[in-house]
Amino acid sequence: MLPNSEKHLQVRGTEINYYFICRTKLWLFSHNIQMEQESESVSMGKQLHKKSYGREKKDFTIDNLISVDFIRRGEALELHEVKKSSKMEDAHRYQLLYYMYYLKKEKGIQNIVGFIDYPKLRKKEKVELTESGEKYLEGIIEGIGQIIHGTIPKPEKKKICRKCAYYEFCWV
Repeated sequence: MLPNSEKHLQVRGTEINYYFICRTKLWLFSHNIQMEQESESVSMGKQLHKKSYGREKKDFTIDNLISVDFIRRGEALELHEVKKSSKMEDAHRYQLLYYMYYLKKEKGIQNIVGFIDYPKLRKKEKVELTESGEKYLEGIIEGIGQIIHGTIPKPEKKKICRKCAYYEFCWV
């Protein structure tokens, strides 16, 4: 599943995020069962994204796999992800690391730095891709492939389930 001269990355950034949040949600999303458009939480996140960083040009989609909230150019290419809460910090961090990894491996861009922006918290986290981070991501990508190509994982009850767009699918 790793890139070489004939293979290319085909994992979407959202799938990296869902890998950390819920394997059932990951499987459903990857099989085009998408319920986010009905979620109040997702709607609130979209409103925050729209209202924050008004001077920035937003929503850069690359190869229909990754969607960066906004990009700045400086000494390095800066990727920014806007999130409403830091509760899913690992999911946010690895999604952004994946974007950096993707641009490095698929587009040959070397000098990249990432930022997770939490405007409601007035917090910004800098994220850098390391060699060990790349190896860990490669394991995540392999794990995602196994989940996607397997049978639907049994839902696990978590605190976040009640706010999830897939709640009724899993628990009603």
